[in-house]
Amino acid sequence: MPPAESATCTYLVDWTATELRWNVSTDEAEQTALLDLAERCTESTVEYEPAT
Repeated sequence: MPPAESATCTYLVDWTATELRWNVSTDEAEQTALLDLAERCTESTVEYEPAT
C-alpha cells in the first residue's frame, strides 16, 4: 500500500484493473482485504481492457 493515504483508492483501482486485465486470480484473503480497503472508495471505478 502507498504511504500516502490519499493515494489508496487510486492504488486499489490500478491494482484491481491490472489483475483483471491479465486474468490474475486472487485468493480469498486478498479479495477480502481489497474489498475492506475499497469500502471508502465510493467515487472510484475500475476500468480495464482484457489483454489479448
